[in-house]
Amino acid sequence: MRPKVTKLKKKSKRGAVLSRYLLLTGGILLLSGWILYNGFKNAVIDAPHWNALADKELSRTSTVIQPERGDILASDGSVLATTMQFYDLRMDFGSEGFKWKAYVSAIDSLADSLNVYFPMPGGLTAWQDKLRQPLSYKKRPRGWRLLKNVSYADYQLVRTFPFFKGRRQGNHGLLAEPVKRRRNPYGDMAKLSIGIVSESKKTGEVHGMSGLEYALDSLLYGKAGVAKKVSFNRGIGNWADTAAIRGWDVISTIDIQMQDILENALLKRLQETRAEWGTAVLMEVATGEIKAISNLEEYPLGSGSGEYVEAMNRAVRGFEPGSVVKTLSMMVAVDDGYVTDIDSVVTIGPSFRAFNQGKPITDSHHNAQLTVGGVIEESSNIGMAKIMSRHYRSPKGWHDRIAALGFLDRLGSGIGEEQPARFPVVPLGSGGLVTLSRQFYGYGCEIPPLHTLSIYNAIANGGRYVRPRLVKGLRREGVDSMIPTDYIRPRACSEKTATMMQQMLSLVVNGSRGTARSLKNPYVTLAGKTGTCYSVDPKTGKYNTAQKRLAFCGFFPVENPKYSCMVLTFHPRQEAFGAASTSGVVFRETAIGMYSRGMLGNSSDYRADVDPDKGPTRPVVYASESDDLVNAVMSTTGATPRRMKLGDPADSGVPNVRGMGLRDAVACLENARYEVTFTGTGFVRSQVPPAGTAAKAGTKVQLILSE
Repeated sequence: MRPKVTKLKKKSKRGAVLSRYLLLTGGILLLSGWILYNGFKNAVIDAPHWNALADKELSRTSTVIQPERGDILASDGSVLATTMQFYDLRMDFGSEGFKWKAYVSAIDSLADSLNVYFPMPGGLTAWQDKLRQPLSYKKRPRGWRLLKNVSYADYQLVRTFPFFKGRRQGNHGLLAEPVKRRRNPYGDMAKLSIGIVSESKKTGEVHGMSGLEYALDSLLYGKAGVAKKVSFNRGIGNWADTAAIRGWDVISTIDIQMQDILENALLKRLQETRAEWGTAVLMEVATGEIKAISNLEEYPLGSGSGEYVEAMNRAVRGFEPGSVVKTLSMMVAVDDGYVTDIDSVVTIGPSFRAFNQGKPITDSHHNAQLTVGGVIEESSNIGMAKIMSRHYRSPKGWHDRIAALGFLDRLGSGIGEEQPARFPVVPLGSGGLVTLSRQFYGYGCEIPPLHTLSIYNAIANGGRYVRPRLVKGLRREGVDSMIPTDYIRPRACSEKTATMMQQMLSLVVNGSRGTARSLKNPYVTLAGKTGTCYSVDPKTGKYNTAQKRLAFCGFFPVENPKYSCMVLTFHPRQEAFGAASTSGVVFRETAIGMYSRGMLGNSSDYRADVDPDKGPTRPVVYASESDDLVNAVMSTTGATPRRMKLGDPADSGVPNVRGMGLRDAVACLENARYEVTFTGTGFVRSQVPPAGTAAKAGTKVQLILSE
């Protein structure tokens, strides 16, 4: 019986295997048939449908190729704004093969390396906390950002750090995401005038939002290209049908050295007086080129913090100007023939009611009489109103006379936020004559500082009314297009009028009773006009006598004017409260700084000892001279003068400038008598020699910046 049972079991197993084989073979045949059918269906039956979809895809030309934005350059070709390739470094903690245990054990050493080369507030502890963040996430992050806006060289450096070095990308998950950023290599220097850009989230286009970036956006942007879809062997891809055209490089009029001098002079005086804000513009007389422009305000505004940042571009915004507008009024009166002699006498007295209307006009100090020149020299409101009200008695007529100069036009300087000057015409029945009398000496009107400067520049330029400008040329693909000097009007006044006005403005600084006689110095002859105006309280609409705008506008050197300058400061809180002692000091220190660097056609030795064979040696400033002058020489020449009071000695060794901005670091090292070289932009990441190293004066210190 047993042998029969064994045969039945064998037959049963063979049948089961055979049935499974047949079932598998049948499934394969069915699948093959289904594949063949669908292939035939797609290639033959549905061919018209797929061909139509392909034609539709190939006909698309909506893909836009973004052009490369042009650079903004200084007058010497130095780059002020450019588009650079950076990388955001991210980590994919969900990548296959990521070494979690190795990462956890390497956190401390990795944080130490990152802290050395990419320091952040909080130091090593902050980096350790940051690197531990992904450990607390419920899901492994796939694009966790480690660093942003780093260069390619920095990316390669990070790959040598602990945990990353020697591992494949899948094991450490480090990714470099390319991003293009607009960068200003000189930091905040003239930042507001250069402007900023912004990228549209919808289109991806980058356009200017302020300053030159905005005013010349159509030139800087270039021309977008178009990519169409084409069929390749491996599918459909993009093909550049129309190539993108790079934007023009804009050559600005900014001079890096002059910008540095002006900014430092303005910043220093704002800090000394704790003023809320200040704006300053330096212009070349003959061409109207804006060589330097700075706008600083305390942060936060009105806080009294003593910290200042680049902010609103007030150089092109309208303000009641105060007495600096007396120069415009007097120039018109002289040019129209109503004032012919600078020494003719004007009766002043304690007060004057112009047109026998309104409140009496008064001066801050009493004069029985003044010469015409003295009216400007001592800034007499009464004298100005008396001279002008005799000959200009119509608000509309005065407005039209000013408009005929071109003074009420937009200047077209190239600064995007520029506003026009305003001389409102108030009807006679509504106090028009009272308003007119105030306009003669700077109230009841709104004038941007740049407009005021344009008139003083015209006077310095022999009456030729040159247009202020921030752009001198365009460049692209080897083609240079230089923009010639332009004029608002051929003349603001005659040459004879300009000469008389130069004499009056010189009295303000060099006269025995001039309102800015404190600015007189033995190095650069100055001419200009002070101006004081109360601010209007926005809540009450009345003047706030506790907050003043203080202005000084003029030109230098007087004997051969090369540069004009306008400075406006607001609400100083300590040390100095007058126009000459605030804005005027900025004006003077700018002129002395330029003189000390040989920018006024002079030798740059600054009263140096002269060796017959070797030429100038080190500059001399005597102990009896002012601290302002000493500081100007020190900050601009970089040399150690003889017999100069230096104050407290500097700390021994090379100063520690890590974490400082470039300008502050350079100033610190140069004041300690070291030469400075640097690479990159942003904040100081490291320095060679290290801080505290004993090094002789004149030693070169190399700074490595964060970007």
